[in-house]
Amino acid sequence: MKKAMRTHLILTTAIMLGALAAPAFAAEKCAKESVTVGFLPKLDTDPYFQVAKTGAEEAQKEIGGKVIQQAPSQATAEAQIEFINNLVSQKVDVIAISGNDANAVAPALKRAAKQGVRIVSYDSDVSEAARSLFFNQAKGDSLAEMMLESMGQMIGYEGDFAILSSTPTATNQNAWIDFIKNKMKEPKFAKMKLVQIAYGQESEQVNQQQALALVQAFPNLKGIIIPAGIGLPAAARALEQAGSLGKVKLTGLAPATLIKKYIQNGSVQDIWWNVKDLGYLTYYGAQQLAQCKITGKPGDKFKAGRLGDYTVGEKGEVVLGPAKIVTPANVEEFKF
Repeated sequence: MKKAMRTHLILTTAIMLGALAAPAFAAEKCAKESVTVGFLPKLDTDPYFQVAKTGAEEAQKEIGGKVIQQAPSQATAEAQIEFINNLVSQKVDVIAISGNDANAVAPALKRAAKQGVRIVSYDSDVSEAARSLFFNQAKGDSLAEMMLESMGQMIGYEGDFAILSSTPTATNQNAWIDFIKNKMKEPKFAKMKLVQIAYGQESEQVNQQQALALVQAFPNLKGIIIPAGIGLPAAARALEQAGSLGKVKLTGLAPATLIKKYIQNGSVQDIWWNVKDLGYLTYYGAQQLAQCKITGKPGDKFKAGRLGDYTVGEKGEVVLGPAKIVTPANVEEFKF
């Protein structure tokens, strides 16, 4: 009897230790054909993610499978967690998420992975431990450098400027802000002063209010960097109506078509990329991952249709390609 109990204890302990040591993606199986990919953007009303979806749908028509896109009406991690669970219950094979908070959504993503769902991120990364791949629109450091350089060009590399970000927990914006702060230590930017970081909370109204508040709080403000697709057009409209646009220059990230007239009159510059292609690339990569043709390890290679060949980089990152500073000279190149 005692021997049987010892044997039972040993087996139980082994099973528990094995479970603790098992990777989050242990339940995965290799699909034999194209699967269902559930896209989970930050916010359902952001046109950026609707355009990215059209790219995913284009890829779906080429290689099969299915695209589902669902998103919360509030840009919070708590709201995204509910949608992660919903997508799991719908039995999607891959979740592609643009994270509102890198760490807060990680436990829910890990639970999904243990149920056999592959996890990738796009646009805004989540915790590396909670996903296999991150499809990045452009190298984060290069985007941050381009935003700072654009601001410098517009204000003559001298004077006060602010940053109007999306939310305090947005992974990509926070990384860009950290890079900008470090980059400002270089002599080239010595006469530029970052006076405040504000947040638009992924809301047009809040972005308008914050832009006006920054101008009022800092009478010598020369410019604002706005690394958020909703924020830059909203701030441009608000400052235009207040008569401050032009005196205060704006740059950041936004669909070029939404701020075309401001770019053309020289009051705004933009850093942008082909958003449709980001959705297209993400769908191709998600299908390759589901079929075990790539694993997310550095050096993995795959073909993404019309975009050509891609190689997985460090930490599972796949970069769409370089962005551009949008000016009056090249604004016609951008269809969104």
